[in-house]
Amino acid sequence: MSFFSVRARTDCEHTIRACYIGYITQAIVNNLAPLLFITFSAEYGLSLERITLITTVNFLVQLSVDLLSAKLIDRIGYRTSVITAHILAAAGLVMLAVLPELLPDPYIGILASVVVYAIGGGIIEVLISPIVEACPTASKEKAMSLLHSFYCWGHLAVVILSVLFFHFAGISNWHILAVLWAVIPVVNAVYFSFVPIYTPDSGSGEERHTGKLFRNRGFLLFLLLMVCAGASEQAMSQWASAFAESALHIPKSLGDILGPCAFALFMGNSEIRYR
Repeated sequence: MSFFSVRARTDCEHTIRACYIGYITQAIVNNLAPLLFITFSAEYGLSLERITLITTVNFLVQLSVDLLSAKLIDRIGYRTSVITAHILAAAGLVMLAVLPELLPDPYIGILASVVVYAIGGGIIEVLISPIVEACPTASKEKAMSLLHSFYCWGHLAVVILSVLFFHFAGISNWHILAVLWAVIPVVNAVYFSFVPIYTPDSGSGEERHTGKLFRNRGFLLFLLLMVCAGASEQAMSQWASAFAESALHIPKSLGDILGPCAFALFMGNSEIRYR
């Protein structure tokens, strides 16, 4: 019995590690492009309105996927869905590196790439937490809190490693960086092909109806808190780098470290302290 319990724990640990990398993947697709907003503007002549739409499209696509994908995921299975999500994330990053140079309008290439990796990011958002929640671990709260902190550590890694790349290779080679970041979701897609996938037990419990939720004042209050917190997070993570570089005239490397990098560090620290 002890052998099988150790084996189950080991398998479960691999599943959780793959989920951690899944949140790092989501951090990549959400936070790489904002580091390049000023570069996009200078290289392709994009206005602030067009730059803003990049963030809006990413957010709306992920939100739409969150709302619409639940039933589809149940049909095609968790493993197929999570592997597909990582492939889409990788494909979107590679497209970001290639399409703006191939299409007559680079902006269309950027938006098409954002849509593809946002679909992957949205599916990851839907799947990763339930998979970890279903894992047979001793402390669910600890595992879930640590899981969500990995988005912050992923964000931190994206900023620091990208800053180092820009310093040594030059920001003009950002296309190479996008392809390099695509390696992580590709590797994790392979990892998810082998780890056991645990799924929530949907057979027990009372069915939840959307109408009932929206008539619940407590749910509405938490929904408002989530919207406000999400807006604050997006404002800092998406725009701090561009603001520091364009408005404050701070060197890009310093602005990235003092802006989105510091924000990710403190956000991750709060997740760990909650745990």
